[in-house]
Amino acid sequence: MTKNIAIVGAGFSGAVIANQLAAAGHKVTIFESRPHIAGNCYSERDAETGVMVHVYGPHIFHTDNERAWEFVNRYAEFKPYVNRVKAITNKQVFTLPINLLTINQFFGKTLRPKEAQEFLAELGDKTIEDPQTFEDQALRFVGRELYEAFFKTYTIKQWGMEPSELPASILKRLPVRFNYDDNYFNHKYQGMPAEGYTALVENILKVDGITVHLNTRFDPAQKSQYDHVFYSGPIDAWFGHVEGRLPYRTLDFEMFRDTGDYQGNAVVNYCDDEQPYTRITEHKHFSPWEQHEGTVMYKEYSRQCGEDDIPYYPIRMARDKEQLERYLKLAQDEPNVTFVGRLGTYRYLDMDVTINEALVTSDKFLEAANGNGKMPAFVIDPLA
Repeated sequence: MTKNIAIVGAGFSGAVIANQLAAAGHKVTIFESRPHIAGNCYSERDAETGVMVHVYGPHIFHTDNERAWEFVNRYAEFKPYVNRVKAITNKQVFTLPINLLTINQFFGKTLRPKEAQEFLAELGDKTIEDPQTFEDQALRFVGRELYEAFFKTYTIKQWGMEPSELPASILKRLPVRFNYDDNYFNHKYQGMPAEGYTALVENILKVDGITVHLNTRFDPAQKSQYDHVFYSGPIDAWFGHVEGRLPYRTLDFEMFRDTGDYQGNAVVNYCDDEQPYTRITEHKHFSPWEQHEGTVMYKEYSRQCGEDDIPYYPIRMARDKEQLERYLKLAQDEPNVTFVGRLGTYRYLDMDVTINEALVTSDKFLEAANGNGKMPAFVIDPLA
């Protein structure tokens, strides 16, 4: 039986679910509050230079997930792209993640891999047996000198709090390599859609049965008009912030143009306090197969998210867990609504994880629609 589905948000979560459900014969209406599709992955060509700009900051597709990779390649040509990040600290330029070159350059040595491992082990603070904070983890893992040069100030700029206040789990996403590999990611598949993410999402939405309303907010009171709602907005907003606002970080971008090649690399992090921004991204380098005379850069600033800001990163501090759990309980009691994506589940998600979870969510709904089980509020446990 055909279901009448509402999807709130035209980012990857909403677009993928719409694609799968419409292809299965259901009627899908997407409500997007912004004037465009693709969410924070939205890209467009700069009118002055022709450079493909990642309007809400750079997005690089990287994954080991075969299903997510196969899905996006169905709807766009992906060009090979390897993210190589540079970092400026102590008035020098280094490679990130910290690798053998970074270690040797920083300490003025010529260590081989085994020697570098032993050297870093000596620098680590062995008195910290069970690191609980970001700072503890860094001091135990890389020692004070590398911590203060690459992590401490950058983290304060990025998160707006001392590393001693952040959980140790954040640093686990930042590996140290004892070879000269400067590929920022360590995934089997890495690339960029040749014509940008907006074109990719447009193609995902080209399925009969999908209607998209831009510049249109969805009121939770409208849910009774639909058999089911998939909501990818902030979970606290759905409930009118009755338990208070969940904390997010947001980003401000200072865009500027130049000619030629401004910084010689797509991403340069600024790890000390010489500048207030966290990094400069040069967007022509995200499409190295293209040639442009002009160039477009973003200086990126991180700050606490206000009521009228675009939320980017859920902070997920331990002290916020009880507040989040109250929202999760409200969501569990909300009939015929499934919360999806980074904002709907209040988790940091890369694009590939978002897409795979949307595919799994679609599978679950189609099973439920065929009488095999009930559609839950969360297909993936937000606390897992």
